[in-house]
This record gives sequence, structure tokens and C-alpha cells, in this order.
Amino acid sequence: MKELVIKSTFKEAQLDELTVQERTLVQMAIEATDRSYAPYSHFHVGAAIELRNGERFIGCNQENAAFPSGICAERSAIFAAGAKCPDEPVTMLAIAARNKQGELQQEPVSPCGTCRQVLIETEKRFQQPVRILLYGQKHIYVVDSIKQLMPLSFTDF
Repeated sequence: MKELVIKSTFKEAQLDELTVQERTLVQMAIEATDRSYAPYSHFHVGAAIELRNGERFIGCNQENAAFPSGICAERSAIFAAGAKCPDEPVTMLAIAARNKQGELQQEPVSPCGTCRQVLIETEKRFQQPVRILLYGQKHIYVVDSIKQLMPLSFTDF
């Protein structure tokens, strides 16, 4: 049996090292955490996306007692953008989260597996990577493509 190693490379940055455009998107994601409905997990996630045309959309997690009926912040933002601008590629996504005490997470929070799969499909659909900004108070992870977080993704290409 042969052992294989898969490596992912991404950057760690401070807020002031981001561009104005990136900082704006991160701030939108932080603000979106206040709109989250999370009475069960008490984990409030916000997301903000930017399209190629410059339009921005936010999303936040929406929980339900029937857990599969809820939706994550990332998918709510991507699907809202798709409903309004179906032919515009997503170029960037920012994610932030608050804990049970309402405090912003110290460490960056990454997308769940379902959201990662939706991001893989988004990149495939528009044939371009989505830049991902994972916000934490200590630092921000800057990821150039979802493939860096999910190198063995389920896809047909």
C-alpha cells in the first residue's frame, strides 16, 4: 500500500492586510451574523459574496427544529445571488461567526461539507475560482479556491 499526501496552501492575514474590497466583504459577513436564526446551536454564521459585476449579497444561517430544513449562511448568500443574477460568477466569499455568548469567533470558521460542495459546483459552473475569506479575530485565512479546502471533491469533471 502506498501512502499519499495531499497538501493545502492558503494565506493567513490580518484585517489591515486585506484590500478595501475584501475588508468590506468581511464586515458585511460580520454584520450578517446578527441576522442569523440559531436557537438550537447558538452558533451565528454570516456570509457575504461578491459577484463579478460588483453586486454583493449576504446570507446567514437559518435553523429549524427539523435540522435538514435549515440552511447555512454560505448557501443562503450564493442562492440569493443566483436567484437575482444567475449568469454572474461569484468572485469572492467572506464568512464570520459568533459563539453562544455573541462574541466573534477568535479563530476562522470554515464552510461545512455541504457548503464546500456547493462552492465546488459554483466554481465549476462559472469556470473560475472563488476567493474565500475566513474571518477570525486573531487572523483571517485567505483561500484562493474551494479546491484548497476540499481537494478530493465530488465532481464530474
